[in-house]
Amino acid sequence: MKLKEVTIYTDGACSHNPGPGGWAAILFYGDKMTQISGYEPETTNQRMELLAAVKALELLNQPCIVKLYSDSAYLVNCFKQRWIEKWQQTNWLNSQKKPVANRDLWERLWKLAKIHDIDWLKVKGHSDNKWNNQCDKLARTAIINRTSEHRSEGGF
Repeated sequence: MKLKEVTIYTDGACSHNPGPGGWAAILFYGDKMTQISGYEPETTNQRMELLAAVKALELLNQPCIVKLYSDSAYLVNCFKQRWIEKWQQTNWLNSQKKPVANRDLWERLWKLAKIHDIDWLKVKGHSDNKWNNQCDKLARTAIINRTSEHRSEGGF
C-alpha cells in the first residue's frame, strides 16, 4: 500500500519567554488543507515549536510520508543531527550532562517519528515563506484570543 504524502508547516510563539504561548500548524494532503492552533497560558517558545509538530502529527490517522517545515532549528536539528537518539542513550541527558528540556514533548515526537517517514526541513522564520508566516499569524492570534485549541478544515 502506498503511503499518503502530507506536507506540514508548524510554528510556535511566546509573549515573553516564559509567558503566554501559541502554536499552529497547517497540513496539506492533495488539494485539502487543515489549519490548527492552540494556546498555553504559561510556556516557552521552544515548547510551542515542539507542540505544534506534535499536534500536527497526531492528526494523521495512518502512517504517512511527511515533509515537516519548521523555523525551529531546535526541532529540526534534533532529528537531522540525531540528538534525540543520543539523549535516549544517555538517559535523557544533554551534552552538558543536564536533563533534556521538554522531554515530555520529545518523547511524544519520537513515538510519532517511528510511525511516519518524516523529512524535517528548516525554513527561515519571519521571511518570505507564505505558510510559515501563516502559522506564525495563527499562533500569535491564539495568544491574543486565548484560544485553547482551534481547527479550520478544508476537508483534511
